[in-house]
Amino acid sequence: MRAALDAARDAAAAGEVPVGAVVVLDGRVIAIAANAPRTLNDPTAHAEMRAIRMAAATLGRDRLEDCDLWVTLEPCAMCAGAIAHARIARIYYGASDPKGGAVEHGPRFFAQPTCHHRPEVFAGIGEREAGELLRSFFAERR
Repeated sequence: MRAALDAARDAAAAGEVPVGAVVVLDGRVIAIAANAPRTLNDPTAHAEMRAIRMAAATLGRDRLEDCDLWVTLEPCAMCAGAIAHARIARIYYGASDPKGGAVEHGPRFFAQPTCHHRPEVFAGIGEREAGELLRSFFAERR
C-alpha cells in the first residue's frame, strides 16, 4: 500500500484527485499508477484502470487472475468492472467512498448476480493515510 499512497501523493502534486494503484504478482510490483484524468484528458484514466492496463501490457495478456490490486480508494463502478474483466484475484483498498465507491457502497458491483468474477476484497488498509490525503486535497480547493 505504501507504493499506492506514494502514487496518490504524486497525483495530488499534479492537481489530480489523490488516488494511487499498484498491481502485484507473486509479491513483485509490476505496475504503479496515479489518477490522471485531467492530465491525460481521459475520463477513464483512473489509477486502477491505468495500473491494470500497464500490468496487462507488462505480462502480455488480458487476464490478471494471479495478480493483486492495491488501491488507496474504494473503486468506482467503471474500475470494478475492469477488475472483474481482468480477473484480478484480490483487491486491497484504503479509504471507503460512500459517494462514488462501487464495492461496499453504491451498486456493490461484485455482489451482483451478473458479475462474472468476484475478487477477494480487503478494505481499510491504509485507510487513515489515504483518507487524510483526500480530505487535505479537497480542503485546499474549497
